[in-house]
Amino acid sequence: MNHLAGLKDLIGFLIFLKQKNVFFALAHYGADSITVTMTLYGERIEIDFFDDHIEYSRFRGDESVLSDQAVLFALIEEFARE
Repeated sequence: MNHLAGLKDLIGFLIFLKQKNVFFALAHYGADSITVTMTLYGERIEIDFFDDHIEYSRFRGDESVLSDQAVLFALIEEFARE
């Protein structure tokens, strides 16, 4: 499998991920797409399946585990102000 044409290829892609032992989750954020989020070493990838195409985003970083709750609540407050 090396080409995805859209929603019609979603099930086949999920089977491919299972065969490769890749963890994934499905979500429905947009009215016109299904999102597959998968985790690979050092990154998370979100793939949006539309009727006739796909789009994806890569999120890289150290994704450190933090424990400073003051920072956590400051981030939430900052988000709420926007």
